[in-house]
Amino acid sequence: STNHKDIGSLYLWNSFIMFLTGGAMPMVIRAELFQPGLQLVEPNFFNQMTTVHGLIMVFGALMPAFTGLANWLIPMMIGAPDMALPRMNNWSFCILPFAFTMLLSSLFMEGGGPNFGWTFYAPLSTTYSPDSTALFVFAIHIMGISSMMGAINVIVTIVNLRAPGMTWMKLPLFVWTWLITAFLLIAVMPVLAGAVTLVLTDQFFGTSFFDTAGGGDPVMFQHIFWFFGHPEV
Repeated sequence: STNHKDIGSLYLWNSFIMFLTGGAMPMVIRAELFQPGLQLVEPNFFNQMTTVHGLIMVFGALMPAFTGLANWLIPMMIGAPDMALPRMNNWSFCILPFAFTMLLSSLFMEGGGPNFGWTFYAPLSTTYSPDSTALFVFAIHIMGISSMMGAINVIVTIVNLRAPGMTWMKLPLFVWTWLITAFLLIAVMPVLAGAVTLVLTDQFFGTSFFDTAGGGDPVMFQHIFWFFGHPEV
């Protein structure tokens, strides 16, 4: 379907499933922390739960939920028949389940899933990380592409498809907030993509962007990451 309401509902259902999936992981974390010492899971698995929980909640539950609401409400609020780019709208949703399947499947790889906190700071995500980092990076790229396509769609819809007489100052606040959010997303998602690509090359291709021994700087990762992180949050 290219109907904005159908796609909005798909986003919301996807978010709900991811919310349950991501919500099962802190249950493991809290059960392990219920008493001092090791109870239920290995420390490495505990760390994997922390990382994947963070990523699934931010990129799988929260962002798609708001995108789903935007898909549902913005056309109705501005008097548009649909989103401006309905087929791209469809595609931006359809690649999401593959991204999360990939992210979750990294947990079953040899060496375990990503285990470096949800902020994946270097050198934890470069020097000390398992091979599944490659899958994690690819999943992040796909989620970013999806977010950016959704944002482009929102901007084009709000700018071009407002009903006659609906001036900028008559837009509902929800539409304004999404217009600003969409510009922020387009500004910061490529930065995250760059950061995780540098992580990938540091781990697998012998570069040292975040390795002081090779002239890099681990703190640079934090600067790049939070240039993305705060606007996203």
